Amino acid sequence: MAALLKLSGLIDRVSELIGKLIMWLVLAAVLISAGNAIVRKVFNMSSNALLEVQWYLFAAVFMLGAGYVFLRNAHVRIDVLSSHLSRRANAVIDILGILLVILPLCYILINLSWP
Repeated sequence: MAALLKLSGLIDRVSELIGKLIMWLVLAAVLISAGNAIVRKVFNMSSNALLEVQWYLFAAVFMLGAGYVFLRNAHVRIDVLSSHLSRRANAVIDILGILLVILPLCYILINLSWP
């Protein structure tokens, strides 16, 4: 049991570190998006490379940030419903959401962005 607790602590620390790094990726995505929009409007030109970088950054933020968001309990919920449910029911919903939404989406994003 102690080994599992150590592993859990290590995973939490790694998730914290990744979460802090992800914040910089969000800033980079915003700056690239704004820069691309400004260049498109001012100079009437656009860059497909910058658009693709935005999508890759979005995928990285989503996939790498999921652990941090769950660690901080900051993921999106419908508060009207979740406030009336027990902690156990909310945990079951979280687990089903991870298994049925997040993991398949991460798999799709990895397959589409790997090449």
